[in-house]
Amino acid sequence: MRKALIVDCCLRGAISRTARLMEAFTRALPADVEVEKLVLEEEALSCLVGAHFEQRQRLLDAGMLDHPRFRYAHQFAEADIVCIAAPFWDLSFPALLKVYIEQISVDGITFTARDDGLVGLCRGTDLVLLTTRGGIYANNPMEMGSRYLDALHTFYGFDRYHCIAADGLDVFPAHAGEILEKAMGDARALARGL
Repeated sequence: MRKALIVDCCLRGAISRTARLMEAFTRALPADVEVEKLVLEEEALSCLVGAHFEQRQRLLDAGMLDHPRFRYAHQFAEADIVCIAAPFWDLSFPALLKVYIEQISVDGITFTARDDGLVGLCRGTDLVLLTTRGGIYANNPMEMGSRYLDALHTFYGFDRYHCIAADGLDVFPAHAGEILEKAMGDARALARGL
C-alpha cells in the first residue's frame, strides 16, 4: 500500500477555504493509498535557533539520524505522495510551514550533499501544493510559495510537482464559490490520477 502524507497548514479552522480544497483532494485519493495527516498547528515546532539548533547540529555531527528529533524528516521521506495544504500569505505561505520545512530538511534523510551537488533522498513521486489566494497570482513573479516548493521537490528527490490554486477569491467575491469548486474539482482529478 502506498502512503500519502497530508501536511495541514490551514490556520483558519472551520472557515478555511484551503482546508476544503485539502479535504476534496484527500477524499479522492485511490483506495490503495494510506493517508496520514499532520496538522502543523498541533505540533510543537520551533525555529532552528539557539539551543534548539545546537542540539540538532550535535545529533547530526554524531550521525544520530534515528533520534526522535528527526521524526518529521523520516515521515516526509518515507511517503509516496506528499500534499501540503497552505493558504497564500505575504506572497508565500504561513511562517509555520517554513518552520516545518526546516525540520524536514535533514542531510542524510531527505537529501544529501555530494561532490557533484545535492541529491534528494525522498522516495516520493509527487509533491502537491494546495492553496487558496485572495488575489490573482498564477504566473505572477511575485508568487513565491509555489515557486519555492517547486524547487524543493527537486531538492528532496520527488519526480513531479503539482500546484492547485484557487485564485481571485477576494477579488471576485461573487464568484468565490465557483472558483473554489473548480479548484476542488481539479484537486479531485489530480488525486484520482496519482
